[in-house]
Amino acid sequence: MVDADTTAKLEEGFKKLQDAADCKSLVKKHLTKEVFDKLKGKKTAMGATLLDICQSGFANLDSGVGVYAPDAESYTMFADLFNPIIEEYHGGFKSTDKHPPKNFGDVNSLGNLDPEGGFIISTRVRCGRSLQGYPFNPCLTEAQYKEMEEKISSTLSSMTGELKGTYYPLTGMSKEVQQKLIDDHFLFKEGDRFLQTANACRYWPTGRGIYHNDNKTFLVWCNEEDHLRIISMQMGGDLGQVYRRLVSAVDEIEKKMPFSHDDRLGFLTFCPTNLGTTVRASVHIKLPKLAKDRDSLEKIASKFNLQVRGTRGEHTESEGGVYDISNKRRMGLTEYEAVKEMNDGILEMIKMEKAAS
Repeated sequence: MVDADTTAKLEEGFKKLQDAADCKSLVKKHLTKEVFDKLKGKKTAMGATLLDICQSGFANLDSGVGVYAPDAESYTMFADLFNPIIEEYHGGFKSTDKHPPKNFGDVNSLGNLDPEGGFIISTRVRCGRSLQGYPFNPCLTEAQYKEMEEKISSTLSSMTGELKGTYYPLTGMSKEVQQKLIDDHFLFKEGDRFLQTANACRYWPTGRGIYHNDNKTFLVWCNEEDHLRIISMQMGGDLGQVYRRLVSAVDEIEKKMPFSHDDRLGFLTFCPTNLGTTVRASVHIKLPKLAKDRDSLEKIASKFNLQVRGTRGEHTESEGGVYDISNKRRMGLTEYEAVKEMNDGILEMIKMEKAAS
């Protein structure tokens, strides 16, 4: 059962959410009194409660979503809250729907989106993975962080060919190495308030680290938001090359470490927005004419199921007219289809930008 202290914090957080008239988060919308009363006394086998799920949304009333899953079981035990949020975020993925099996498709069918180099500055495809048998951030112990880092770093250190590189643990990292990785836009930083209030930054920097290949085109984050963030990227618009590299890396890692997967929801992640394929394919792109008005740019993007962010990702502004545009849907479609949505949408937006001149 949930203890009295947790129950009191839940009641207080729920009241704060209800009283916040200008809060537009999905947790405020879907955590009704009925759902709250049904779930507030529940606890998973790994110890996760409704408070662990909602605490970031309680603390940050400007959240878009406001919930995180503390472990894999939370998605089923607290389904009355997660299912409607997932349905709304992932474009109508209903509680009766089933995410398709993993399918990277024909990796050779994608090419260069901007062969002349007039619009796209860089291209990136990433996916998240969780290791089977471990909870997600709020329920992880310090020992588990260390154990996972050991498994992940030894797996990555055995990579060969183009993927061969070096693992840098955050613990004991020199200021020079740290600065170099930050300058390369590689290193994640502590301090995201949405993650901190979700209890995702405990024992920092223990168990956290970063791996990159010698060419700096393949990158893995260890225990930032998810257990693993696997990233392939390079300058220019050659999506085909970036995607092929990601697929071979994921296949390689999966041979050595089993991932947390659910038949209905796909690959399981800490944040429900990343479920399913977990794939986010994005470009940093200059579209000066379309971007004269950010609202109209977002309207155009949403027609293609794309999402517009600032240059440095979520919750940031555009720098020098450069936007980060990516696929929004990650559930109810295959990995290949998710990347293809970005591919097709970006080609159309470049066409529109050219026509506007």
